[in-house]
Amino acid sequence: MSDPYASRTAVHEQQVDGFGRVRVLPLDVTADVPVLHRWVSEERAVFWGMNGLTEQQVAEIYAHMDTLDTHHAHLVVKDGVPVALLQTYEPAADRVGECYPVQPGDIGVHLLLAPVEGDAARPGWTAGLLAALTSFLLLGLDRRRIVVDPDVANAKAIARFLKQGFTAGPEVVLPEVDLPEVHIPEKKAQLAFLTREVAFGG
Repeated sequence: MSDPYASRTAVHEQQVDGFGRVRVLPLDVTADVPVLHRWVSEERAVFWGMNGLTEQQVAEIYAHMDTLDTHHAHLVVKDGVPVALLQTYEPAADRVGECYPVQPGDIGVHLLLAPVEGDAARPGWTAGLLAALTSFLLLGLDRRRIVVDPDVANAKAIARFLKQGFTAGPEVVLPEVDLPEVHIPEKKAQLAFLTREVAFGG
């Protein structure tokens, strides 16, 4: 089967043993939003905060993000199939920066996994994907520490990060963002951190 994403330039590409070929592509709003809209509209994605939005509204959010130097969105593709939305940001330029002492080399991350087709179990799947993304974030982007801030009620996401070596930080309240171009409600979040030393042993 041909790879419909093969012609797009990746910012990171990695073959993960026993998992597959992972490519991280800069988000193409026009091409990728139909897929993202399906993902964010599912009940399982309620913590992403876009349930109920139209495809056009989702497109406007990511078109605005594309104008920022501090926040970036990527489509993650495994063996030619889109499997995740990865957003990266500078914590000092984000509301999370008001909630913990930001260190040089920190990078903030939001990760939305694509829905599983059917009810098939995928042992080792998340670990394989996160291995590639961790390499991209800490080595490819030359950062010292990944910061995540899942909703405190999103037990599945918190457990997933802790299983991959993240250390739980404090529970915090991320303040509301109310700007003309974006509104994000207040959120109770569980911070967690993964350093380069823990991820790669040095």
